Amino acid sequence: MAETRGVLLPAYVVADESASMGPYHQDLSGGLASLCNGLRAEPMIAAKVRLAILGFSDDVRVRQGMSDMRTVDRLPQLEVRGATNYGAAFGDLLQRIPYDVQMMKNDGYKVHRPVVFFLSDGQPTDGQHWRGPHGTLVDRNALPVAPNIIACGVGSARADTMLEVATRQEFAFVALPSADIGTAIAEFFHALTASLVASGRAMADGNPTLVVNRPDQFRLAVDVV
Repeated sequence: MAETRGVLLPAYVVADESASMGPYHQDLSGGLASLCNGLRAEPMIAAKVRLAILGFSDDVRVRQGMSDMRTVDRLPQLEVRGATNYGAAFGDLLQRIPYDVQMMKNDGYKVHRPVVFFLSDGQPTDGQHWRGPHGTLVDRNALPVAPNIIACGVGSARADTMLEVATRQEFAFVALPSADIGTAIAEFFHALTASLVASGRAMADGNPTLVVNRPDQFRLAVDVV
């Protein structure tokens, strides 16, 4: 039996690219840059993580395929376009995650349960249709590699929707009403980076744990009344 090359945590950033995000495009770009640079600054930790960046609107566009950030020399770029089709995002992940996990296993790695960091500033424009692919995506009986999903809402994204998207109540966050949306987006990426670094460090220490940090300017969605 071939020796295992190591253990990896696949992570997906799924960012809303709908038209309403237009005023915050620079915040999105800056957040992605800080995430990528933060992982590059921790090469021992980055070795444990593989990162994909997806932009969703009417459809999903791959801004960065599953990558080892130690070898990426180009910053991904998000675009602003279209509507807020949650179903497109979850349908894409339903196909993408099993493929990516199998590729990592084929390369000789063990793979921890993937994690998805979902960011949206609005309610789904595809009505109830997103619930079907989302339900299959998070069903560990239907999909053994079903991911953990951390959902963060800003702007008009509602707390009850983030609670439905997240796989655990403590993984659902909404920005404080007083928060500036651009600042909240930046804080989302800061917390995401810290979460991946801490999770990678835990893996390197032989104590694999998914660490989820609450972004500043956000509160737990379950706390909203």
